[in-house]
Amino acid sequence: MRLVSSSLAALLFAWLLVVPFSPADAGILVTIDKAAQQMSVEIDGVTRFVWPVSTGRRGYETPSGSFKPFRLEEDHYSKEWDEAPMPYSIFFTDGGHAIHGSYEIRRLGRRASHGCVRLAPKNAAKLFALVKQQGLGNTRVVVLADPNAPIMVKRDAPKKVQQTRKPAFQQARKPAEGAPAVTQASAPAAVPHGAERAFGYAPGQPFVPPSAEVPTAAAPEAVQTLPVPAPN
Repeated sequence: MRLVSSSLAALLFAWLLVVPFSPADAGILVTIDKAAQQMSVEIDGVTRFVWPVSTGRRGYETPSGSFKPFRLEEDHYSKEWDEAPMPYSIFFTDGGHAIHGSYEIRRLGRRASHGCVRLAPKNAAKLFALVKQQGLGNTRVVVLADPNAPIMVKRDAPKKVQQTRKPAFQQARKPAEGAPAVTQASAPAAVPHGAERAFGYAPGQPFVPPSAEVPTAAAPEAVQTLPVPAPN
């Protein structure tokens, strides 16, 4: 029994050496290192390409994890970012993240994108053709986290405080039962023509023109006193 098992194992090993894998069976592993801003492409465990990339800058982080690409678009334009060209796009998240070519070659090697993974156009064309040939089902994209990246704390938006507008005039309080009703003070009486209103709470005084003469009271007459005669 052991002899039969050893013979079958030897035959299987020999068959694997003689019969090569077909292109459809080849596995493509795309690894993106956000710390190094670099991409490596492996085919059947053998590294074939190493290219500089640009991942998401601060506030537009490229998600980390293992993904299965699901859509290829050779000539794509971003609807979210002013129709920016995204040639040779390989989409790998439902949020719209993709590997694509970028004409901003001078920025490759550092964070610069809005979340996608940028490549030089010629390298993006090579990767696109390779994935298209081997198939999306045989391709996996792995994005490695950057341990030195700053921690982004999500802050909730400040809550809106609804301010109630105070009325211009406060409503008068209802008087208690039996209390006299409070009425609004009447308007001041009209000042008669030719009169002048005094300041403060003094009543109005009549206005006297400068030319008018004010009559003065006459001085009392002197009373003549007679001497009283002495008694006899």
